[in-house]
Amino acid sequence: MSRAAAKDVDAYITAAPKAAQPKLRQMRTLIRAAAPKADEKISYGMPYYGYKGRLVYFASFQKHIGLYAAWPAGSTYAKLIEPYKVSKGTLRFPLDKPLPATLITKIVKARVKENDAKG
Repeated sequence: MSRAAAKDVDAYITAAPKAAQPKLRQMRTLIRAAAPKADEKISYGMPYYGYKGRLVYFASFQKHIGLYAAWPAGSTYAKLIEPYKVSKGTLRFPLDKPLPATLITKIVKARVKENDAKG
């Protein structure tokens, strides 16, 4: 089964390359700890977390894991995200380096707080 055809996050991680699986599990654990009330599902072929709206997505690629989250523009995260390849709302974490657990946790918690504020 391809990752795109995965019906749940477990299947998505199992279908990913073996080298990426530990980091995908870690990403999932970090997100779930930072947003314990979030719903977890597959959306657009990748793991999705929602809580009072969209929180984050993540996906595995050949050389990186992407985290898709719309963090506040001009936020205090600018320095923290500097070392990572960034495009609009996306951070790319290389597979050959440790995941920045603190950064991921801060981003997810900030997204929860933003969605709580929206009501």
